[in-house]
Amino acid sequence: MTKLVDDLVHRQVNVIAIPNTTQSAIAAKAATQTIPIVFSLGSNPVEVGLVQSLNHPGGNVTGLTALQTAVTAKRLELVHQLIPGITKIAFLVNPANQALAEHDTKEAQNSARAFGINLINLGASNPSEIDAAFETLAREQAEALLTNSESLFMIHSTQLAILTARHRLPALYAFRENAVAGGLMSYGANFLDLARELGVYVGRVLKGDKPADLPVQQASKIELVINMKTAKALGLAVPLALLGRADEVIE
Repeated sequence: MTKLVDDLVHRQVNVIAIPNTTQSAIAAKAATQTIPIVFSLGSNPVEVGLVQSLNHPGGNVTGLTALQTAVTAKRLELVHQLIPGITKIAFLVNPANQALAEHDTKEAQNSARAFGINLINLGASNPSEIDAAFETLAREQAEALLTNSESLFMIHSTQLAILTARHRLPALYAFRENAVAGGLMSYGANFLDLARELGVYVGRVLKGDKPADLPVQQASKIELVINMKTAKALGLAVPLALLGRADEVIE
């Protein structure tokens, strides 16, 4: 990742666009203070040190945030609403994305304590480690799986869907793609919308706007997607109140 960023800086490109990855944005900012950087990501860019504030980014970095980390606690709450008596949830993060993993884990732990839930913290940075994580959660007898807002788990949505089906495990994700692939639920921003807005912001920078003058845009809507096929396969009755809140129900 660092080599790729260094190569872009060496080529003196006009702008560096970084879709949906906090690590790359941090690496780009460390590599250049002059080339404009435009990101889209799920974490809070102020907390990870990318910008001074959302309204006044400062420097050469701006972009869009889905503030996925801000709804980590809400995702755990949704699992609790679906399975009120749940006592043990596995929480899967990518430790390679340290800033995001630490923040999301803190949010999830705080929420778990509020509901009296034991949170099993697991890490995976590649497909083989995802397989190993499922062996651990099976031994720990986790009753559900929650993943953090890490794009790795969207990329490997099919693998996760197969594993959760094999272990008959309800799972809630940050990305719609996971629910479409067979996950039980997702709750997060629409990253296709963010990608389109990222292109708009890159265009503005190429036309002469300075990143320091472009406020960081926040996703305006968080979507709840429920896969009823998966719910039926797991023998789960989704509460009508939860179904009524869903933006999309996959039948």
